[in-house]
Amino acid sequence: MPATPSAPPAPTAPTTSALPSTPPPEPAIWSRDFRRYFTARSAGLLSWAMLPVAVSAGLLSAGHGLDTAGYAMAFLVAPFAGLVLFGGVLADRFTARRMMIVADLANLTAHVLLAVLFWHGVDRLWQLYALLAVAGTANALFQPGASSTVPLVARDVQGANGVLRTSEALTGLGGPALAGVLVGFGSTGWVMALSALAYATSAACLFALRLGRVPAPPAGHSFRHDLAVGWREFRSRSWLWSVILVWMVYAVLAWGPQLSLAAGVVVPEHGPAAFGLVNCALGAGTVAGGLLAIRYKPRRPLAAGAAAMFAYPLYPLAVLLHAPVWLLAAAQVLVGTGIGVWGVMWSTAVQTQVPGEVLNRVHAYEVAGSVGLYPLGSALAGPAARAFGTSQVLAVGVLVALLTPLALLLTRPVRTLPRVPDRPADPINTSS
Repeated sequence: MPATPSAPPAPTAPTTSALPSTPPPEPAIWSRDFRRYFTARSAGLLSWAMLPVAVSAGLLSAGHGLDTAGYAMAFLVAPFAGLVLFGGVLADRFTARRMMIVADLANLTAHVLLAVLFWHGVDRLWQLYALLAVAGTANALFQPGASSTVPLVARDVQGANGVLRTSEALTGLGGPALAGVLVGFGSTGWVMALSALAYATSAACLFALRLGRVPAPPAGHSFRHDLAVGWREFRSRSWLWSVILVWMVYAVLAWGPQLSLAAGVVVPEHGPAAFGLVNCALGAGTVAGGLLAIRYKPRRPLAAGAAAMFAYPLYPLAVLLHAPVWLLAAAQVLVGTGIGVWGVMWSTAVQTQVPGEVLNRVHAYEVAGSVGLYPLGSALAGPAARAFGTSQVLAVGVLVALLTPLALLLTRPVRTLPRVPDRPADPINTSS
C-alpha cells in the first residue's frame, strides 16, 4: 500500500526583520531641521537683545554722552528699517537660507571688530557707527527669511511660531540682563565676542539645514520688477494690508509713545527698579502667550488673535490711574499674553497664506509697514506730552489700543480668514 503523503509544513509567522521597515513620521514641530533653525534663531535673537544695552552701557561708562549713545542706536536701527524691503527681494532671488547665512557672517565680522574696538577704546566714533550700520544691514537681510523658513522646517507652523515666540521673549528678557552683567564685571568687548560666537553658531546651524527645492522668482527680471511684484502680492490680499493699515495707526498713537510715557509716570512714583520689574512682567506674559498659542488652534486665527489684543489697553490704563506696582505688573502679564497670541496667529497666517516664491518680499512689506512708524510714535511722545499733557496722551493711547482689535474684528477679510491645516506627516528623510 503506497505511503500517504505527509501534510505540508504549517506556515510560520514572518519575523519582524522580514517586514519592510517604515521610517517614523517627521515630528510636527521638533524635526531635525527645526531644531537647527531654532538654535540659529535663538542665538541671533540673544545677540540682538544684548547689543543695544552693551553699546549704550559701554559708551556711557567710557565717558561718552547720551547723544552719542542715541546716535549709535540710530545707526543700528535705520539701515534695518530702510533696507528690509531689499532683503525680501534678495531672499526670494537667492533663497532665504543663503541670505541668512550671509547676514550671520556679516554680523560675525562686525561683532569681532566691535569687540576689538571696545577693548582698545572707542576713540573714533565713525568706526563704531559704521560697524553698527553693518549689523543693522545684516539684520535687514536676515529678517525676511526668518519668517519664510518656518513652514519649510515644521509641519505645525503655528506650533513652531509659538515656540519661536517663546524663545524671542526669553532672549528679550535674558539678553539685556546678561549684557549688563558682562559689562559690569568685564567689558563691552566680551559681550561682542559672545555675540560673534552666537552668530557663528547660527551660521553653522543654517548651513546644516536640508530644505530641498525652494521656489524662486523667474530669472531675468530686474530688482525693481521683483520689488513691484512683491507689492502687488501684498496689495492683492485685503486681510494683509488691512491689518497693516490698522497697525500703522496703532504704532503712532499707542505702541510708539507708550514706553517713554509710562517711564515718565512709573519711574518718579515707584523708582527705576519697579519700572524694570514691570517690563520683565511683559516678557513673562509674552512667554505665556507663546506657550498658549502652541496648543490653541482656532479656526479663525486672526479673529482669535485680535480678541487677545483686547488685553493691551490694561497697562496704559493702569499707568493712567497711577496703579500700584503689583497691579502694573499683573496688567503687563496679561498684555504680554495677548501680544504673544496675536504674534503667533499673525505670523502663521502670513506664512501659510502667501506662496513661498513671494513670501520673503511680502513679509518685508509687512515688517516695513508694521514696524516702520513705531519710531515716529516714539519721537512724538515727548512733544505731544508737553503740548497736551502726559495723561491726555496716555488716554488717547488707551482709546486707540481699545479700538485696534475692534477694527480688526470689524474687517471681514481679517475676521473670516480661515486656518490652513498642518502639513501632513512625511516619513523622515534619512538621506540628508
